[in-house]
Amino acid sequence: MSRPWMAHSAARRDVGPLLRDWRQRRKLSQMALALDVGVSPRHLSFVETGRSRPSAELLLSMSEHLAVPLRQRNELLLAAGYAPRYSETRLDAPGLDAVRSALQRLLDAHEPYPGLALDRCGNVVLANAAAQRLTTLLPPALLQPRLNIYRASLHPEGFAAATRNFADWGRHLVHELAWLAESTGDAELAALAEEVMAYPNVAALMAARPQAPSDAGGLVLTCEMQLGAQRLTLFTARAAIGAPRDVTLAELTLELFYPADGASEAALRAAATRA
Repeated sequence: MSRPWMAHSAARRDVGPLLRDWRQRRKLSQMALALDVGVSPRHLSFVETGRSRPSAELLLSMSEHLAVPLRQRNELLLAAGYAPRYSETRLDAPGLDAVRSALQRLLDAHEPYPGLALDRCGNVVLANAAAQRLTTLLPPALLQPRLNIYRASLHPEGFAAATRNFADWGRHLVHELAWLAESTGDAELAALAEEVMAYPNVAALMAARPQAPSDAGGLVLTCEMQLGAQRLTLFTARAAIGAPRDVTLAELTLELFYPADGASEAALRAAATRA
């Protein structure tokens, strides 16, 4: 499998090459970006080659047009000699009490179906009781130092072993993670993508010729798990915080799992009743 994210994972110090990388990643010409932000192509060329230092306002304008994540916008500002513009507040900080409580209420209201709040790398930062019940099936090694949805789903000792349609679901997760690493230029995501690609089951999966999805007639790809005598078929929906101005909030994603059939719904409700 081609791994284009590796070309962007190394840290760089100069703002010009960083900007050029983002423009090329978004497949924009210098002319197109220059027109978008209201500067001449010549000036943009000077910025990218280091012959001209962009203003902070120009950097932010280009970042907006290039859909650069807030974390990487701060990196661009620092590379150009400016102070970061966006805060990065710990989710457990008092200033985020209202947001954290609102997210937990959303997850709790999703019961008896599993729900998670994830950071940019898929690390679990909040979970409801239904999700916590599922995580008890994982070996302790996959819970430390913190539970990661990609590791838990793809590791041969995690949910991968119980996923009946791993050929479909596993490939979907690998491609998703690779796309995230490439589109954000995030070194931590790139390292995670390399890690999961080294799992023997994932390496074998990606080396094999893709097969037609087992549920080719369905409208959404589901995850089909065999947990003992119980079969669960789930699909996911995602949500994010609107108009964030903080790095932590911008990178949060809610991952909500729903039963795809009546038997799965009954099983999840029964598990909640027994808890």
